[in-house]
Amino acid sequence: MRAEVRGRFAAADPGLLRLTAGLRTVASIALTLAVLAALRVDVSHLVAGAITAMVATFAIREKGRSQQAVTLALGLPVALASMSLGALLNSRVVIGDLFFVTLIFCAVYGRRFGDRGTALGLIGFQIYFASLFVHATLPALPGLYLTITVAFGCAAVARFVLVRQTATGILDRLRRSFRARFAQLVAAQAELLDAGPDELDKAVEEVRVGTARLHETALLIQGRLADGTSDEAVARLVQRRIADAEIAAERLGLLLLTARSAERADTLTLHLPGAPLPSAAVEPVRDEAMERLRLDLEALRLLVLRPAGPEKGTALARLRNRLLGYREEENLPPAPSAVQDVFRGIGEAARAVLGLRIALDGPQDESDDTPATSRSREELDAEDAAIEGAEEEEREAEEATGLRRPTTRAAVQVAVGSALAIVGGEFLSAQRWYWAVLTCWIVFINTASTGEILVKGYRRLLGTVLGVVAGIVLAGLVGHHTWTAFALMLLFVFAMFYSAPISYTLMSFFVTAMLGLLYTLLNTYSLDVLVLRVAETALGAVCGVIAAAVVLPVHTDRRTDELLVETLDRLADVTRAAADQLSGAPPVDLVEKARDLDQALADLAAAVQPLTHPITPLRSRRDTARYVVALLETCAYHARSLAATAELLPTHPAIAADPRLRGAGRRIVHNIEAIAAQVAGRSPVPGIETGPSIAAMLAPGTLGAPRYGRVTDRVLRHLQRLDEAVVGLARPLGVAARLPAAV
Repeated sequence: MRAEVRGRFAAADPGLLRLTAGLRTVASIALTLAVLAALRVDVSHLVAGAITAMVATFAIREKGRSQQAVTLALGLPVALASMSLGALLNSRVVIGDLFFVTLIFCAVYGRRFGDRGTALGLIGFQIYFASLFVHATLPALPGLYLTITVAFGCAAVARFVLVRQTATGILDRLRRSFRARFAQLVAAQAELLDAGPDELDKAVEEVRVGTARLHETALLIQGRLADGTSDEAVARLVQRRIADAEIAAERLGLLLLTARSAERADTLTLHLPGAPLPSAAVEPVRDEAMERLRLDLEALRLLVLRPAGPEKGTALARLRNRLLGYREEENLPPAPSAVQDVFRGIGEAARAVLGLRIALDGPQDESDDTPATSRSREELDAEDAAIEGAEEEEREAEEATGLRRPTTRAAVQVAVGSALAIVGGEFLSAQRWYWAVLTCWIVFINTASTGEILVKGYRRLLGTVLGVVAGIVLAGLVGHHTWTAFALMLLFVFAMFYSAPISYTLMSFFVTAMLGLLYTLLNTYSLDVLVLRVAETALGAVCGVIAAAVVLPVHTDRRTDELLVETLDRLADVTRAAADQLSGAPPVDLVEKARDLDQALADLAAAVQPLTHPITPLRSRRDTARYVVALLETCAYHARSLAATAELLPTHPAIAADPRLRGAGRRIVHNIEAIAAQVAGRSPVPGIETGPSIAAMLAPGTLGAPRYGRVTDRVLRHLQRLDEAVVGLARPLGVAARLPAAV
């Protein structure tokens, strides 16, 4: 029971990244408050210390501990200088406002210099903001210097002693999260077998969500491999095994859905919410083969969850051997072909789990291996050797310059927006105008288009309104109980960081509720102040949107088109390289190409959120955006599967190179490039080629070809589905079709 609870928690928070961020920030603030209380400073210094400790903790995002220490050390003089300037310019309104706008420009422009530049910019801006919040003056500077120094020291203790986090530890926790989410997906797939006609939509949605969450964890692991593994070869090996497991899990879901139907399931069903199910879905079957299938799915779930360890003579080793036997047609029960395919899919998933264990935990006990298990190990060993010997292809990206550089553009935009917010904020309140500036600053963080800024501003305003209501209630309950207010503030800080990746609205709610408590501590609480907070937030969001729309604008359509072209280019790269390798070309680094495709697709999915948001008035465009992304996710799945199969070519006896596959892949690549040309506005735009199916072009017996085996059939199926998905993608993007000159 305890292991199951840990597994659910690990699945809910991959790598415990949100939990760690919340605990570290709370520990930093609590330690700072304890030290400052022992020094008997006043409440305003306690508030300044709490803000500084929070900033010194969340601003640093570098992965290496030594890099974090250097940035933290550099952040202290930046913070001291920022507080000094805030106190010095406190009474000089015009000069102070001009400096604030300049500081904002420099802080945003600092993102150009990576994580360290971003962190120092955040520290400079937030500490200057804190000086305005606590009304810093020149006589108070010595005490504030002490407060800031204590806060940075406590932030260092919290980061490096109390809540330690290493790259290896994060990767290990992410691995556990991947295992937990894999097991949850298998459980959801088992539920699919028993779902009645009225429950089938819900069961498929659970599988769809589980598949997306597994892919999310795989991307997180890929981003941590370089720092969390001993060398590049190990990182590449783990990356390949994670990809294998993800592909096997998604394929198993498709096979199960097909087994529940009288027709083959469409891959799009697992990527597009609300996609129609196979029209001929049948009632759940209760025969002997299906009962055995349910037991084997549970066995696979246990195999995924069970950590590596001694397996000799255990039931787990016997289960593993039985599941791996399905790969070689051993003990397949009498059943329809679609049901037998599910058993084979379970065998492939068990092989993926075995490969993942070997990659992560080293060699396993082989004393109880059956011949089928031994052959799986031999294949994995041969693949491992091929992966370690592959060379990584480096790609040089063209970097924009001048005002076309994203960091420069964003710096100019946020500076203009902040200037508007200062002017407007002064009309609303001469004392608290800086709230409008803070909102304008925040809505620009991690955004790249006008639509993203609009949605983020709307979410922040909604969270602020709800937080004001909570602040009114809490301020009345807390009164002037200082330490009760600080305890609640720590709780809200933890909730703020824990909820931030999930819901920006929820995070804004906790921020505003926390500020209501800070107002109470500073004896500035009133209903008028909190209402003013809402007005300043709305003003800041509006100023941010105006600046983004007028100054060097990057419209959402332009941003999504750029990322769509990038995704299509990466898809063409993977498809071309996989088809060439399956045709007998020399091996290339297909795993890295597939990773580039996944990252490009993730960036695109994030960028289209303004188009798919519920407040979007254009429903047809929203539906089109969702459909296009779902089709691209379908294409990516088949391209990853082709890449994984192509990398098996040198070691798998059931796969043989076929030169005709290059021609089949060429048509698909041509169509992808035609769509990319249409989206990019290049002219002339070639039409996509349609004609005989890929499977028909490569049917057994044509051109004197030998009969294909099961693995080759799978290659053809992926090529065929990829071809269909690409043709389907051409329709909503307005690319005309034409028949090929010759087939």
